[in-house]
Amino acid sequence: MPIPTIPDGLQDLELGSGVMPDRFPATTKQVAGLVNGIQTDLSSLYFADKILITISQAGRLAQWIQVPLTSASPTAFDTALPAESEDMLPLSHLTPKTLLGAGGDERETIGHLYASQIATAIAKRNPEETRAVLVGLGLEKVDMDREAFFDLLELVQKVI
Repeated sequence: MPIPTIPDGLQDLELGSGVMPDRFPATTKQVAGLVNGIQTDLSSLYFADKILITISQAGRLAQWIQVPLTSASPTAFDTALPAESEDMLPLSHLTPKTLLGAGGDERETIGHLYASQIATAIAKRNPEETRAVLVGLGLEKVDMDREAFFDLLELVQKVI
């Protein structure tokens, strides 16, 4: 197999003045904490077209859920309204969709609940946000405990 060579026209190309070092263009945040006694790592990456949130316990990412922040229906009324209350109810127009994984009805239900809550928190923080939210979950066990739910949402607030 021949060794590739640089074409003559590119060998004299001056890159020094036009190339500037820059950090990764997607804004990122990471946080870690305990949820129900289990070390939990969260990260967020804000891409131009999507917001990626990962929640991992023991390095797992077994379930991927997408939540569009824009309404599929032009008649959905609450998409344009600013949040007037500080309640924990997810916005009614959000429709989470499992893309990969699930592991049964209970795991899918809790995944949709967390994804809806995360998307709601992002939408309430910035009502003009229209990017889809992609949530990667890797919870060791399905925990319907109220304290675990609020511990996880508290960590999410630190990463979004």
